Amino acid sequence: MTKASLVDFLPDSPLQDADEILERFLDWVGAVGFELYPAQEEAILELVAGRHVVLNTPTGSGKSLVAQALQFKAVCEGRTCFYTSPIKALASEKFFSLCDEFGADRVGMLTGDASINPEAPVLCCTAEVLSNMALRRGEELDAPYVVMDEFHYYSDSERGVAWQVPLITLPHTTFLLMSATLGNVAPITERLEAFSGRSVAHVTSAERPVPLDFEYRDTPLTETVQALLDGGKAPIYIVNFTQRDAAELAQSLTSLKPASREERDAVWQALGDFRFDTPYGKDLRRFLGFGVGVHHAGLLPKYRLTVEQLAQQGLLKVICGTDTLGVGVNIPIRTVLFTKLAKYDGQKVGILSVRDFQQIAGRAGRKGFDDHGSVVAQAPEHVIERQRIANSAASAKAKRKKMAKKKGPGKGDVSWTKETFESLQSRPPETLQSRFRITHGMILDLVQRDAELDDPERRNFAALRELIAASHDDEGSKKRHLRDAAERIRSLGRAGVLRLRRDTDSSYLWVVVDHELQENFSLHQALSLYLVEALGSLDPEDEHYPVLVLTFVESILEDPRVVLYRLQDKAREEAIARMKAEGIDYEERMERLEEVTHPKPDAERIYETFNAFRRLHPWVRGEAIRPKAVGREMFEGYLSFADFVRRYGLARSEGVLLRYLSQLYKTLAQSVPEKYKTEGVLDIQSFFRTLLERVDTSLIEEWESMLHPELVFDATGERAGEKEKAKEELRLYELFHDPKAFTARVRAEIHHLVRALAQQDWETAAGCVRAADGQEPWTAERFEDTLAPFLDEYEEVLFTPPARQAHWTRIEALGPRQWQVQHTLLDPADDNFWHLTGKVDLRQDGSWEGPLLRLESIGE
Repeated sequence: MTKASLVDFLPDSPLQDADEILERFLDWVGAVGFELYPAQEEAILELVAGRHVVLNTPTGSGKSLVAQALQFKAVCEGRTCFYTSPIKALASEKFFSLCDEFGADRVGMLTGDASINPEAPVLCCTAEVLSNMALRRGEELDAPYVVMDEFHYYSDSERGVAWQVPLITLPHTTFLLMSATLGNVAPITERLEAFSGRSVAHVTSAERPVPLDFEYRDTPLTETVQALLDGGKAPIYIVNFTQRDAAELAQSLTSLKPASREERDAVWQALGDFRFDTPYGKDLRRFLGFGVGVHHAGLLPKYRLTVEQLAQQGLLKVICGTDTLGVGVNIPIRTVLFTKLAKYDGQKVGILSVRDFQQIAGRAGRKGFDDHGSVVAQAPEHVIERQRIANSAASAKAKRKKMAKKKGPGKGDVSWTKETFESLQSRPPETLQSRFRITHGMILDLVQRDAELDDPERRNFAALRELIAASHDDEGSKKRHLRDAAERIRSLGRAGVLRLRRDTDSSYLWVVVDHELQENFSLHQALSLYLVEALGSLDPEDEHYPVLVLTFVESILEDPRVVLYRLQDKAREEAIARMKAEGIDYEERMERLEEVTHPKPDAERIYETFNAFRRLHPWVRGEAIRPKAVGREMFEGYLSFADFVRRYGLARSEGVLLRYLSQLYKTLAQSVPEKYKTEGVLDIQSFFRTLLERVDTSLIEEWESMLHPELVFDATGERAGEKEKAKEELRLYELFHDPKAFTARVRAEIHHLVRALAQQDWETAAGCVRAADGQEPWTAERFEDTLAPFLDEYEEVLFTPPARQAHWTRIEALGPRQWQVQHTLLDPADDNFWHLTGKVDLRQDGSWEGPLLRLESIGE
């Protein structure tokens, strides 16, 4: 029997009768066999009555069903409902889920860079995307209903402002604020009531559909895991607080062999031909074969997704992860096992907050599978060791002697007890704190909003003043925000980002955003404005100009700490070897070693320009510039992702490196004004885009533009032909609307191919191209056979910096959406007779997916 869909209960035309809408929704609830919990019923009735709702109920208690009721109301009325989440992965997951319920034509997703079906009545996005839209449009934004999931992020020190902005800019919106760990929200709801003129209903419940039991263990971790497995408490999610701990634990647990032979075979069958083609992939593949998963931010997105899919199929017995489980990650588990009850918060080690603990613990217990979930906490390691000695000592004398040697927690460590564990279970979560702040990006959005309103009764920065006045901060903080905003505005003016325009009907001077900036220009990095000013001081004619631009871009990005630590280790190893060769004694070597850090090319120039910038811009204050050369080293050596990972031993941190490179690419694309993008800069930008697409296309989809939205909709089986064609045209436009960027992207693809040929890495070469129409595929064997005569004569294909110069690649238009491509292969004899020849043809469906180059031939 087919499950009833919400689509079946939608009216044929817009419906405004709230009672009838409620009746239709309850009919669907009955049809699918749900029985509403009291809290669900109360929240739905309050929403239908037009009140805001704060829904504070445990994980698994059906908050999503309440959200669906509000979304159903919006669709019935022909209006719009936004769903926001903390992370794009959760928004994407919700997007697919809602497509199943409402039909793909009624559901869209906004990524910040592009959109899928943006006119749909139900829209999924991150809180930042909605916040930026609210800043840009204010109360003119068509957002009658908003669901804010995981609302406790309101208190997040870095991102909390995004959860506050919609509450102070959208007075006509009905909000549903949901979380399992809210604490006291009275200060927030009082302000929301005052701002919107409507009451807020608080709906709370402590009743869990799957109750939890709690256990405190003082046995070694592997013994605890084995006991839980023997007790039928798998699947188990083991919470570590570093990625290294998670990876090392996964390795140690393979000795337990938690999965049977049949269960291991099921894992291999589910994996099919999935490629674990990066250095850490081989380790992860082995762990999965034992029924052990790893899940943390250091993994590539495609690996995390694979672990989640295996877990959803019930194929993993144990998952070694980090505390990211508290962010709504879709991993169904029965038992949560805390290895510690303390973690490092960026400044010091401290006991977990009540919110963090309850957010993670609440994931235990699978509704429909378990009659209860289990939460287990390990005692501190020094306590466990004492207990082990006490249990194994041969005599009381030996016991006392050994126990006397065993100290308490190490320096900097924090200890906890069973009472700490019980307190975390019973205490209410901490009160949410306002994290409002002003950024350059916010100012740009608000200035553009004022310009579009074009209201002669308003003055410059009216929207900015209104935003600060409506914020949830006290009056003293609001005055500080006004001073900070004034400093930032002056900075934007000095940088030429903001300009004055005289009113045509009066002598009034309007502040506007410079019209020469590209449409997607962004200042959302803390020091983006410094970047704009610094690039203006560079000479585009300088042969090093492109890598200087890259270096300045890297200097404003957050440090990928684990990557820089490994670069520093490598630099120190080389320094020690050099000093030993020079005969420098040990003490002096150690003294000099303290000064060795990761490479910081052009650091003196960067610090000089930054200090000058800081003297003119007081708002910079603690914002530190961070010179580094991760991307620069990769580009100058034209290293592949795997090469760099192997060079610095970053296998366990591939995801950290990939996210850094994706941020680097995005900043190059959006924060470097077009006037500074020479051919060389565009080559660097295209190098990183191509590299990222080779490593993990899921990340390209996540942050760049969801490259192929029409394919997403095809998967649902519900797409109108004309609408699909329009989406296809949009994606094709992205490829060739800028001739310089297009040719740079084609060159980057060719350079990645030539690099593989130079290394005689035929498998990689085969993944860099597609075959020309009517030709046999370019397999590894075909590449090897084709290049054999070249290598017999010249021994190697050159891939030096001169071999990557633009003039070796010719791209000529053949007609609409067709280009002929020829690239010269350089050889040691400087004959340079051999060429790659192919076409780029964007006339066919799907031609934008994967490599653009259709390789025709390689030869003289």
